[in-house]
Amino acid sequence: MASIFGFRSRDPARDRQTDLQRFDRLARLLDQIATEIEAEKTGLENRYRSKATNAAFLVEAMENGSASTSKVSEVSELTTSILNCERRIAALARQNSLMKELRHSLDAIVDENGESPQPAGLAARGR
Repeated sequence: MASIFGFRSRDPARDRQTDLQRFDRLARLLDQIATEIEAEKTGLENRYRSKATNAAFLVEAMENGSASTSKVSEVSELTTSILNCERRIAALARQNSLMKELRHSLDAIVDENGESPQPAGLAARGR
């Protein structure tokens, strides 16, 4: 029985602070990943537009006879590249959606547990 009475629990305020610090680290990581995804998507969209423009001009030039029909393989390569870009952009959009859902879930957990005051990281991200 002595061991039961000798048990000491942590201060609930300290537990809340520990949880908030952990949630804040997770929120920062989710935000960092979302930023990386968005940067990749933006760069890919820029390259996509460039390839689509190049393909359009090349096809137009071939139709007007100002480019040889030997450029067909180049058009095929551009088409493949454009399709790959579209698939990757769609995948990145899904990943970005997932990051937003995870972030929303994290915010809901913090709100649900009444974990206030919020650390600067969670409060500053437009909750």
